[in-house]
Amino acid sequence: MSGDRIKLEVSERDALGSRHSRRLRAQGLIPGVLYGKGHTRPIAVGERDLRIALTGSSGLHAILDVVLEGQKTVHPSVLAEYQQDPIRGTLSHIDLREVQLDQAIHATVAVSLVGESVGVKEGGVLSLVTRELNVEALPMDVPEHLEVDVSHMEVGDVFRLEDVRVPENVTLLDDPHETVIATVSTPRGFVELEEAEAAAAAEAEAEAAEGEEGEEPEEGEPAGEATDEE
Repeated sequence: MSGDRIKLEVSERDALGSRHSRRLRAQGLIPGVLYGKGHTRPIAVGERDLRIALTGSSGLHAILDVVLEGQKTVHPSVLAEYQQDPIRGTLSHIDLREVQLDQAIHATVAVSLVGESVGVKEGGVLSLVTRELNVEALPMDVPEHLEVDVSHMEVGDVFRLEDVRVPENVTLLDDPHETVIATVSTPRGFVELEEAEAAAAAEAEAEAAEGEEGEEPEEGEPAGEATDEE
């Protein structure tokens, strides 16, 4: 669960725009926005401090006790959105949203597959279809991820959201029957081989049928019944 509460000191920024954001990043700061009830504050936070806050046991779902520079008021917040540098993979912008710890929020949680599928042991291919799920829970109860045990899955099995077990204080928001989490299928190479064998068999049957229809009568046998009387 998100039980971690981490103090995060930030500073308000007056200048906006991409040029100013580049300057902040060059100084080791990440630009962002703190969204609260009735206010929106442009902020900047130290890249190292932010990285430490988001790499704890709660990961991206940690409760961040945001404190503005020069103030004492704590703003419990969660990471709402973030942008990453396409090359370095580092955070380049963040959106923080203030929350009430006694009011449920909506969050996106990653799916983690555990166990070795029976079907995979037999040569099947395990595919993770849905990587993230939408949930509703109190801020402190949002799980870092949801584990899905696939050890029982055989070739041809489909694991749906309705089969996922979640804590009682977490509500799944996606369609339980339509949302497919994982599948175990026959390897493509085997499928192509079976298709090729089926096509060859069908072609052989077609050729045999044509041969029977086109056979000439043996010598001495009439070619057909006479229709004209002598």
